[in-house]
Amino acid sequence: MTSSAAIEADKHYDLIILGTGSGNSIPGPEFDGQSIAIIEKGAFGGTCLNVGCIPTKMYVYAADVALETRESARLGIDAQVNSVDWPGIVSRVFEQRIDPIARGGEEYRRGEQTPNIDVYDQHARFVGERTLRTGQGEEAKTISADQIVLAAGSRPFIPQEIIDSGVHYHTNEDIMRLARQPKSIVIIGGGYIAMEFAHVFEALGTKVTILARSELMRHLDADLREPFNQLATERYDVRMGRTVASAVQESDGVVLTLDDGSTASAEVLLVATGRVPNGDQLDLQNAGIASDDGQVSVDEYGRSTSAEGVWALGDISSPFQLKHVANAEMRAVRHNLLNPKDMVKMPHEHVPAAVFTHPQIAYVGMTEEQAREAGHDVTTKVQKYGDVAYGWAMEDGTGIAKLIADRDTGKLLGAHYMGPQASTLIQQMITVMAFGLDVREVATKQYWIHPALPEVTENALLGLDFS
Repeated sequence: MTSSAAIEADKHYDLIILGTGSGNSIPGPEFDGQSIAIIEKGAFGGTCLNVGCIPTKMYVYAADVALETRESARLGIDAQVNSVDWPGIVSRVFEQRIDPIARGGEEYRRGEQTPNIDVYDQHARFVGERTLRTGQGEEAKTISADQIVLAAGSRPFIPQEIIDSGVHYHTNEDIMRLARQPKSIVIIGGGYIAMEFAHVFEALGTKVTILARSELMRHLDADLREPFNQLATERYDVRMGRTVASAVQESDGVVLTLDDGSTASAEVLLVATGRVPNGDQLDLQNAGIASDDGQVSVDEYGRSTSAEGVWALGDISSPFQLKHVANAEMRAVRHNLLNPKDMVKMPHEHVPAAVFTHPQIAYVGMTEEQAREAGHDVTTKVQKYGDVAYGWAMEDGTGIAKLIADRDTGKLLGAHYMGPQASTLIQQMITVMAFGLDVREVATKQYWIHPALPEVTENALLGLDFS
């Protein structure tokens, strides 16, 4: 570790924030009296705004409409999608919406509204305790601070065989800005990123091949995972249990040879094999900041476990790579910076997630297997969308809700939805878990609008057996 005393900083701040995803929300009026540096080598707004949650869902919504149109015959409607204006979608998402917001965020931080904040737009690395060097050559600056918040996020993981092959590949960071829609795409991966893009491209008319080492969405409760995998194999060319042995770039696309000798080819290759935290790019060791494979080690309050005055939040340190968790962690770290004698813990209880694929998926809490392994006396209920009136209206044959509760206490242990509006329907069950409500009363002590889709949840609650 290099001593900061041996390094003279060009400027010292009260606070340095590295990353402008959730980290950019820390400086509010409470920090007007502090000198602050914000470092962002890319676009303001981080992964969620620029290449993740928000733009992907704008594509997903278009895909949902296209797929519903294509499948509308079940409702007695003769409709079809005649064409897809891919450049128009790209323009609507980025030129009209995302890019102006990102630019506006940076302009605001550089403007007169926040005169106490300096913005640095080059990559930064630690050169000493709470001391960073940003930029290169004559433009390089060395800055230090009393407090540093690391919110530098994560990046796509690329398998070594793909890197070594030299083929042209895309990730979530550039796939949405393709100049034209490909006729075919191979997606490596079986998690939420892979499944969302598979839905987007197939619904809009691209032939999709998926290469996955195991089952798709393998972390799901079995009662959702198994039907989801079946539906996926009916819609995509799914090569399950396969890995890439080699890859070759050809004039019309990429050809992949798999471990069983078979091949998969397409115009475009998308790598969606997970994400890795960016701590390994910051020379953390120079500041005495402990990490594990780039993930910054923090305590229950968000403080570095080894370096005084250093905090971390979001993908670079969190066990959850979710924007709503990063936002919640940001609020905790902001509070702790302002109230060091009255700190709050990082909020990691009852964390929900949603996958905006088709069918849509949402979940919170334990799977049935996890609940049983934890020693609970479990009662479960799987409720089909198609067994309630609104499910009839949709002619839905695949949607299900599964609830898992403790038979002794009536506490909800897990909720899992797969089908239309899953990410909305689950919110009631998040509330039930967060406030410790007894599910034996939740179904009967409130009205459930008939014949709205939440009746799926009502019937699931009533179906739990506490005898």
